[in-house]
Amino acid sequence: MTPGPAIVLIAPDHPDEMQAGFARYVQEYDVRVTGSCVEALVTTREILVAGGTVALVASESVLPDAEVLHCFAKLREKVPTARRLIAAHWDRFLTDAPALRSAMARGEFDAFLLMPRGTRDEEFHHAVTELLSDWGATVPDPEVVSVKVISPVRDGLTLAIRDFLDRMGMPHRVWEPDTDAGRHVLDLWDGEVAFPLVMASDRRVIQPSTVREVAQAFYGAPTEIDVDQVVDLAIVGGGPAGLAAAVYSASEGLSTIVLEAEAIGGQAGTSSMIRNYLGFPRGISGMRLAQRARNQALRFGTRFYAGQVVDELRVGVDGQPHVLCTDTGEVRARTVLVSSGVAYRKLRVEPLEELVGSGVHYGAAMSAAREMEGRDVFVVGGGNSAGQAAVHLARFARSVTIVVRRPTLAATMSSYLIAEIELNRRISVRPSTQVVDGGGEARLEWLELETAGAGRQRVDAGGLFLLLGAEPHCEWLPGEIVRDGDGFVLTGRDVPKELWIGDLPPANLATSVPGVFAAGDVRAGSMKRVASATGEGASVVSLVHAHLGAG
Repeated sequence: MTPGPAIVLIAPDHPDEMQAGFARYVQEYDVRVTGSCVEALVTTREILVAGGTVALVASESVLPDAEVLHCFAKLREKVPTARRLIAAHWDRFLTDAPALRSAMARGEFDAFLLMPRGTRDEEFHHAVTELLSDWGATVPDPEVVSVKVISPVRDGLTLAIRDFLDRMGMPHRVWEPDTDAGRHVLDLWDGEVAFPLVMASDRRVIQPSTVREVAQAFYGAPTEIDVDQVVDLAIVGGGPAGLAAAVYSASEGLSTIVLEAEAIGGQAGTSSMIRNYLGFPRGISGMRLAQRARNQALRFGTRFYAGQVVDELRVGVDGQPHVLCTDTGEVRARTVLVSSGVAYRKLRVEPLEELVGSGVHYGAAMSAAREMEGRDVFVVGGGNSAGQAAVHLARFARSVTIVVRRPTLAATMSSYLIAEIELNRRISVRPSTQVVDGGGEARLEWLELETAGAGRQRVDAGGLFLLLGAEPHCEWLPGEIVRDGDGFVLTGRDVPKELWIGDLPPANLATSVPGVFAAGDVRAGSMKRVASATGEGASVVSLVHAHLGAG
């Protein structure tokens, strides 16, 4: 039997207080107390040799045989997936805070806490459980699953389904057909067997050919809406902008529906850790942020339909509602928010396009990170999404190389991410470089890189993650909704003057069609940041009220 995950405590001066602080975790974790960095390294090695793993390392701020940050660096080499926190004794908390907090900002560890001074220190335990929850969502297979996936191979479809389930926050595992779980699901399936098979917690088994079929099976289709009902606000796109609009709209009593083509959360939902989002000092994964926002919107009455691609928007005339058309039904709405976001641009290297899903991935593909253990991985892109993906992949891969066309990352990536990348020994950056070729037998095995002034080089590659900037999802919009030369939706004063009504421009987030608004990355001039998209989505609701009131 595989040992359970361990928590390693380094407590040279206050072992009793530290052990008491972690007493509530003993039942589910193998809690080990050590007195020095060397002892912690030996203990960690023993755990790994026995087939276990370390979920968390918690240390006092001062160690007898090493600086705590140097010790964490050594432990990171042995267990890169372990979360790291410093629990300073109250005698040293204020003294050690300035230097340690700056190191935390650089990503050298995850949390700086005050050691518990008694029982039920829930602020301390909230931080610890957040770190353990983050570890549990990204590293091990879940103990309790809500979805079973049966497949003999880890092909592109199976991986895409896993990625969707990860982004939706649905615990799942993949089993081989000849396992107990596999045979159980096969017994429940009546038709001809083809893989993958997917079984939800209600024991319903489906045989999907696309991820959209999984989404629609779990989250329904808009045909379930009463055809006579006209909703107040229909939101196209369930990213940060759409989720914020859903929360504020539904909380103010407006009937609200969200149609999302993929997983709720959009591109932001693929971010392994967003550290600069207001109110989350230890950071939050995109999946968890989206999950919390979705649950909040559901609480107020929003209805979500995932896996729903909107093919057409028919603009309402003479007071008639707008109509959103999907292949499974239509939604009629008094107002519409376009928050469908952007897609990563294609690399357009044909041999690599043929390997998408087999070592080549557009976006962060969170599930694929676990498949990268021991591999050399390449991330193409210079934005925050690329940096976050590289940091997360470095927990699993042998090496991660960021490939960027610019000479540095400084112009496109936040400084906190650049600092974290510079400190991570597994991550390197290749500036002024692009991927020009690649291939492999059945899956990615090699890439050819071209660096300005240095020519081409062929390298071994076990994974390629492409985060290449943004192209808007706007091909479904009618011509009445004006866009710029790159396809982004124009709003406010950017709308051509000849389309203004009474010499007044539309409101800041209003398009050229009354009652149709745009927010987030799809809007021309947006900041392409999670926080700004959230603000725009929330701001739209007052404009919706104004439009409905005027009608």
